[in-house]
Amino acid sequence: MVEMMVKNCLEADYIIVGAGSAGCVLANALSEDPTLKVILIEAGPADKRWFIHMPAGVYRAFRDNSINWNYISTEEKNLFGRLISTPRGRVLGGSSSINSMVYMRGHPLDYDGWAKELGLKDWSFANCLPYFKSGETFSGGENKWRGGSGPLKVSPGNLRNPLYDAFLTAGIQAGQGRSDDLNGFKPEGVSRLDVTKFKGLRCSAAAAFLKPAVRRKNLKIITESEATKILFEKNNAIGVSFLRQNQEISAFASTEVIISGGAINSPKLLMLSGLGPRQHLQNLGISVLRNMPGVGSNLQDHSKIRLQFKCKKRFAIHNIENPIQKFSSGLRWVLFRDGIASSSFWEAGGLVRGNEFVKYPNLQYHFGPLGYEIKREKIHVNQAFSLNVDHMRPKSTGYVRLNRNAIHDKPEISYNYLEHHEDMKEMVEAVKIARELVSQEAFDEFRGLELCPGDEVKTNSEIKNMLRHRLETAYHPSCTCPMGDDDVSVVDNQFRVQGINKLRIVDASSMPRIVSGNLNAPVQMMAARAADYILRKPQQLPVEADFHFHNPSM
Repeated sequence: MVEMMVKNCLEADYIIVGAGSAGCVLANALSEDPTLKVILIEAGPADKRWFIHMPAGVYRAFRDNSINWNYISTEEKNLFGRLISTPRGRVLGGSSSINSMVYMRGHPLDYDGWAKELGLKDWSFANCLPYFKSGETFSGGENKWRGGSGPLKVSPGNLRNPLYDAFLTAGIQAGQGRSDDLNGFKPEGVSRLDVTKFKGLRCSAAAAFLKPAVRRKNLKIITESEATKILFEKNNAIGVSFLRQNQEISAFASTEVIISGGAINSPKLLMLSGLGPRQHLQNLGISVLRNMPGVGSNLQDHSKIRLQFKCKKRFAIHNIENPIQKFSSGLRWVLFRDGIASSSFWEAGGLVRGNEFVKYPNLQYHFGPLGYEIKREKIHVNQAFSLNVDHMRPKSTGYVRLNRNAIHDKPEISYNYLEHHEDMKEMVEAVKIARELVSQEAFDEFRGLELCPGDEVKTNSEIKNMLRHRLETAYHPSCTCPMGDDDVSVVDNQFRVQGINKLRIVDASSMPRIVSGNLNAPVQMMAARAADYILRKPQQLPVEADFHFHNPSM
């Protein structure tokens, strides 16, 4: 049960900080044993707001200060000093309560790369697949690649619109390939995207994993409480301090402390607790418990560019801002849980190659049958369609650092987009390949003027200049407390913090390298594996599944 009143001192076997995609999975798994006492601490409120659960409400949830950290990057030197908005979920479910609900595991070769190139032999895709499967119930039923009895409800997007059909046909016409299931046999090509939705409602990590566990007497969920410091006794983590209603409270863990704050907040909390780059901490007057240069370093993210085209035909979805249409769509969702309001609209996409030399797809599409522009922090829909292209495997890395040694100060975030010349090259290719797709015959009856970036942007030089002006985040920060065994790794292959006992970090920050897709599904898989490590259970047996790769010899 969500705990609203707490004492100044709490005790448990396990303390989990952060109720996002990882924290919800961990809280469920650890509290299954009634002999173990688990405390889950979340900075934000319970997930009670209606727009969290309405899929189309994502556009409000995404910008609502009451459930969002609303971080901002520093001036990005390669983007003419622009600041990059960095929303992160601050609510039960974390970012899974405010995201677009796309379920994408990444490409199998991502994980095989972790195993073969980074020395994490137990993290091949065959090792990960049984955890992906056991975590989901796929609407198409269980098979070699998909699960049929897990907590997370997953299904292909079901919003019907001729523009989705045009997109899928155009992908074939452009030679970019077609997949029936990007999380199945063919993880390449264009496809309808899987979404975490069930009976017209968002299926967040909180809905899937916390809701079934919330009434367990051995699980205490404390909301609106921000962790301020990890508590240590020598090199042993013994608990955390957190603020609730301006009151400092300590919670002590007899077995382990698990940090699941995400790629921004996990390194922030570690640094405030004395784990991080020595010089940086000393400059801020923080006592150094352990010099860990990798904490907050190696920030990786998918950058994106949005192409937008005027649509010759007007569809109902283009009238969504009309008061009568908005009311009727909302009423239909309330009564029947279907219609336009039951979708986030990004229900088609793909994994494609920007050039013939990449080993596997390096770009991701998200296609939406509407256009939009942002004015005065509000989203306005227009009669258009949009194609986002995300860069999957950037070589540029950034960092997360403290501004000051105070918990309420927002950290310094630098993505360092386009620092590496290959990232710029591949983003130029991304614009060209997206235009190639939209130029196909399938779009002829719909395609109007290119609104963004515009027909005047043609040459490589013009595209590069446009990218510096328009490049955005795809909202997938990761890798700031990376897994590995080298000098900059923060956790080992079982998420244990190097040189510290009884402390683990389990979230997107502990990825050793970003994967080719949205991060919600991989983080939940990692958390499920972490739970088995924590409870000293045997890992699930690897599942060797075959895949259709464009060039399997590479």
